[in-house]
Amino acid sequence: MVSTDRLLAFAAMSFLLIVIPGPSVLFVIGRALAQGRRAALTTVMGNTVGAYVLVVAVALGVGTVVERSVVVFTALKLVGAAYLVYLGVKAVRQRGSLRAAFSGDGPAEQGALRTFWEGFAVGVANPKTIVFFAAVLPQFVDREQGHVALQMLLLGLVFNVIAITSDSIWGLVAATARGWFARSPQRLAMVGGVGGLAMIGLGVTVAATGRKD
Repeated sequence: MVSTDRLLAFAAMSFLLIVIPGPSVLFVIGRALAQGRRAALTTVMGNTVGAYVLVVAVALGVGTVVERSVVVFTALKLVGAAYLVYLGVKAVRQRGSLRAAFSGDGPAEQGALRTFWEGFAVGVANPKTIVFFAAVLPQFVDREQGHVALQMLLLGLVFNVIAITSDSIWGLVAATARGWFARSPQRLAMVGGVGGLAMIGLGVTVAATGRKD
């Protein structure tokens, strides 16, 4: 199995990557500002599951294809970017209904599953995570110990534990700030629009993200 030294080294590198806000973190923050704490944490769970699907893909060898193929990587990246823009536009259009959702009279609870799957889609199409898992994760595997796929799954679990903790903190902090805006319908509508615009900007940024090759 993975040695303690390799595990700690991977955890440290994962932490450095995770604490720098990327698509998933910014998406969680946008969700927290637009829809509140519950939506933010549900999004975090979706993101985490999506990221672990990437780990499984790398463990099965699929990640290598994505990392080496410019066409596959670009296609996946653009799909994720387009989805972020779509969610941002939807958030801007629905900003007037945020007060009802905040008070519990809106459709927030009914949309919990949809919120989860939207978070999942962003997590599984995150270029930053794809590259990290495909290019960095295999370097921490001790192939002489065998059970390579199992080692990758364990390392990926370590990454996700750190990610879910960090992303949840970001979401809770953003949701707390949203509470102040919720005291006024105008403020709440404004923050909903800002959250939507942030998602749109994030989508454009992801689309513009290139590769060294």
